[in-house]
Amino acid sequence: MSERWTPPPPTLGQRLEYAALRVASTLARPLGFFGASRFGAAIGRLGWRPLRIRADRVQRAVRACFPEFSEARVREVARASYESLGRVAMEIIWLSRANRQALLDVFLEPEGWALLEAQYATGKGVILVAAHMGNWELTGAYIAARGLPIEGVAMHMANPMSDAFLTRTRERFGTRVVFDEDAVRRIPRALKEGHVVALVSDQGAKGLAATYVDFFGRPARTPRGAAVFALRNGLPLLFMAAVRQPDARFRFIVRPIPIAETGDRDRDVDLTVQNYTKVIEEFAREYPEQYFWQHRRWKRQPPDTPSHLREP
Repeated sequence: MSERWTPPPPTLGQRLEYAALRVASTLARPLGFFGASRFGAAIGRLGWRPLRIRADRVQRAVRACFPEFSEARVREVARASYESLGRVAMEIIWLSRANRQALLDVFLEPEGWALLEAQYATGKGVILVAAHMGNWELTGAYIAARGLPIEGVAMHMANPMSDAFLTRTRERFGTRVVFDEDAVRRIPRALKEGHVVALVSDQGAKGLAATYVDFFGRPARTPRGAAVFALRNGLPLLFMAAVRQPDARFRFIVRPIPIAETGDRDRDVDLTVQNYTKVIEEFAREYPEQYFWQHRRWKRQPPDTPSHLREP
């Protein structure tokens, strides 16, 4: 049995943070999706300048991943990533009050949806890999709004009040949130019930089962869960992302992920993790302005990592 998580009492700072969240929710209500998204972009720009929250680190990461970029292009991508993050935050707040049709209306025709439907139709369950690309929070809501039962694996936020708000928002359209301490117990059951299971797999959080794979040429600690459950249950893996389009709406994209089959289970898991990390990198290369560069993706690396491959 996993140890049940008990939320700690919120601190004064967390209460103030949550109060600001509720104010933002109230302000976003009359703006609609597009107004809330634009407002979020403006807030995000403040993080870039004048506040410069992790700005130098973000530029170093972009510069290291795209050595062909000019300095002007590095700054452009970095600034846009802050706008994207601000949009994501306000769109989540908008989602907390949106109805099903309003959510569906912000998506264009999906790409690869038939792959997801075909696997769901087998009744054996579906394993989806996601990343912090576009608006990752809308992906699960979109799948649920289209009628597929989905369970998303998540970690608790430090602020228990904000954590509860985000959980309520995620579950409004039918998504079931499975916290990481319950994942080993709950995911097999969800797959047995034929549900869709989604795992965000581009952050090497401490304590989670992970391996080191190549991401933009540097070793990065990466969760193994999606690969483990796919190989254990003989299931294919699919990648999903909600990628923002020029009109601010989204394209829901599904892509297959190759499963390694060498006969060595541990090696197959690690190779499969590398395969979905490669797909995530491909999306980050195609849409660099929409990736979450603010996260320290290479914070955890093997001790013997050469100095030139360390965290930028």
